Amino acid sequence: MNADIQKTLWATADKLRANMDAAEYKHLVLGLIFVKYISDTFAARRAELTERLTNPDDDYFYGDADPADIEAELEDRDYYKEVNAFWVPEGARWETLRNLAKRPDIGKHIDDALAIIESENPKLKGILDKRYARAQLPDGKLGELVDLISTIGFGDSAGGASDMLGQVYEYFLGMFASAEGKRGGQFYTPASIVKTLVAVLNPHHGQVYDPCCGSGGMFVQSEQFIEAHGGKRGDVSIYGQESNPTTWRLAAMNLAIRGIEFNLGKEPADTFLRDQHPSLRADFVLANPPFNVSDWWHASLDGDPRWAYGTPPQGNANTAWLQHMLHHLKPTGRAGIVLANGSMSSSQNNEGAIRAAMVEADVVEVMVALPGQLFFNTQIPACLWFLAKQKKRKGEVLFIDARKLGTIMISRVQAELDDDAIARIAQTVAAWRGEVEAGAAVTEYADQPGFCRSVPLAEIAQHGHVLTPGRYVGAEEVEDDDEAFDEKMRKLTEKLGEQMARGAELDAVIRQKLGELGYEF
Repeated sequence: MNADIQKTLWATADKLRANMDAAEYKHLVLGLIFVKYISDTFAARRAELTERLTNPDDDYFYGDADPADIEAELEDRDYYKEVNAFWVPEGARWETLRNLAKRPDIGKHIDDALAIIESENPKLKGILDKRYARAQLPDGKLGELVDLISTIGFGDSAGGASDMLGQVYEYFLGMFASAEGKRGGQFYTPASIVKTLVAVLNPHHGQVYDPCCGSGGMFVQSEQFIEAHGGKRGDVSIYGQESNPTTWRLAAMNLAIRGIEFNLGKEPADTFLRDQHPSLRADFVLANPPFNVSDWWHASLDGDPRWAYGTPPQGNANTAWLQHMLHHLKPTGRAGIVLANGSMSSSQNNEGAIRAAMVEADVVEVMVALPGQLFFNTQIPACLWFLAKQKKRKGEVLFIDARKLGTIMISRVQAELDDDAIARIAQTVAAWRGEVEAGAAVTEYADQPGFCRSVPLAEIAQHGHVLTPGRYVGAEEVEDDDEAFDEKMRKLTEKLGEQMARGAELDAVIRQKLGELGYEF
């Protein structure tokens, strides 16, 4: 979908919000977009079937059937199931809702339509949020929102429709995260960070798990990565968990619209207290847990088998997340986790001892320091941990300092890593592991001062098991520009003198202006 159209849609939808809280409004908008999408894909499949059933050259041709026979055949749900289209009964179709948009009870009609869709599609049970009748929007605004979403045409093919809806969903999720500020970012990991995790982990097969999956962005990026590398989306199975009930529903919708098979557990639940996948051992774990969570502990977690490297401190869940993910990895599995920078160096309340035990057990593979301003919701600097139970290079950790890599400002307060930066990180890790993609040139790994270095465990131990890349990669080599020191110093001193003189002039002007206003100092 054209970026300008997305912006226009967002601007109009945001205007209709009036004074409603963005966190609440988000679910109304995304829920309606979801209904429009499943209705459009159902209608597209129905139109395709009608044509095929009446085409003598098609395998589906239905002989000399009259229109009533064709109509009855179109009600066979297997036709829809085989292309991952949801069954939408007549009373729940978008045109029905659009025709009722100007009625004051449109909210109730939408809730009823959602209930019908859920009852006809077991996969959606408990996922659609029926909150429209009690929505706190000013009169008429919900109907206007229905009219606005009616302008999103999801196309004639199911594949094209899911791609387009995916783009609209990702764009709106990002914009809502920005509008909500701090809380919004809890469910949305910026795309460039997810792309970096996925590019390094290369999750092209098997089970992919995210124990704090938010709105499902990690899974969507994994699917896109697989398809971009010639694989099939069915090559991976998706497992997730999310404690926030409305975000859990968002994730399910985000995956359902793309036809991705998923298991988000039987209910939204706290990952530490009610693990929805206790026996899962995954090929890949990708996660962006909330940073530095302080109120996560419960007495029942004492002695938990997940704490193989030490009991995490009750005041910070960072080391609990790391150990939970290691616990859920297969022996050959790999994990990529976004955490606050403090996780690399903090020694408070057992954190340092747990980190040391993990390093000495040789399960820490790669550490990446990230540039600032990548998140909507926090200025806390972040890093990436990559863990593996069977490392390609035993006894060493690869440190990458990506803080100076290329970023693009996507808003006044937020940056994202550019594609070249992501590729450089991924290629550095692949070369270090000795992995080569089909058709790619073989590149030998080499330390690069100021950017990356492979460090033996004994040296890390000498640094108290602190894992901050800047401590190990050194300074980048600076080219000598051949300008003599004295000459350079003379120029700098001259420039400083000019700036100080200009500063004194400005001070005098400010004093004069304030004096004229009667404020002497």
